Amino acid sequence: MGLISHRIERKDISAGDHIYTWRAIFAYSHHGIYVGGSKVVHFTREQNFGSGGDSSLGSSGSSLNFSASSQKVPSICPNFPDCGFQQPESGVILSCLDCFLSNGSLYRFEYGVAPLVFLAKLRGGTCTTAESDPPDVVIHRAMFLLQNGFGNYDVFKNNCEDFALYCKTGLLISDETGLGRSGQAACVVGAPTAALLSSPLRMFMTSPVGVATATAGVYCMSRYATDIGVRNDVVKVKVEDLPLFHGCNNEELGKEDECCEEGEEQVVDVDEMDNPASKRQRCR
Repeated sequence: MGLISHRIERKDISAGDHIYTWRAIFAYSHHGIYVGGSKVVHFTREQNFGSGGDSSLGSSGSSLNFSASSQKVPSICPNFPDCGFQQPESGVILSCLDCFLSNGSLYRFEYGVAPLVFLAKLRGGTCTTAESDPPDVVIHRAMFLLQNGFGNYDVFKNNCEDFALYCKTGLLISDETGLGRSGQAACVVGAPTAALLSSPLRMFMTSPVGVATATAGVYCMSRYATDIGVRNDVVKVKVEDLPLFHGCNNEELGKEDECCEEGEEQVVDVDEMDNPASKRQRCR
């Protein structure tokens, strides 16, 4: 396990692993769940139909493009006809491993790491102190979400790393106003926070080394505090119950005047269960 991330060979991965690859010279990484058979399920923006996927920090990934107008989308992958499978209006996509990596190296996200190991990592989005569920449970979640969606993509609250973390652990953030589970998002927020909080120390520290050390400490602790393994605002949610957990999406449903008024009860109809998860919520 390196200080930045954990690079592995293809022969070392197993079905149910959370894998990722770095893009743009380690600027960001794209995450997914390896489901076996050289296939990866991952989460990207709906409008980006490349099988290589979008980055968790909002940058474009592969140049391969697919249409999402049908349940089985056309693919230009020469090896796997189903590479690029994606339900309409869903950001969850099935790709072959080659297209997912898009000429990048293969890395495995580590679970159940010790706090000191977590703090020693130079970058977020490579490990967590949370424990993983069994591989069969992980694969079930990934394949269920491939058919039903994972809601709307959000850089800070619902990105590709958040998707993979949920598939591995079943954990979701109960506070919708809080930061998501993504370690990369925590880095983006944590670095400015560390610089801001450590700047007053310059009045008391004459050594640049001391200021740098204090800044690094604040940065590491801000990352650790947002890890799903130590947060107290996470809950375990069955993948079949995701629509009920999320409840009404005011921004989306408000346009259709379907959002719950105060005192109204949210209901998920049985005959809507075949629709994507983002389309199931209804209020009565």
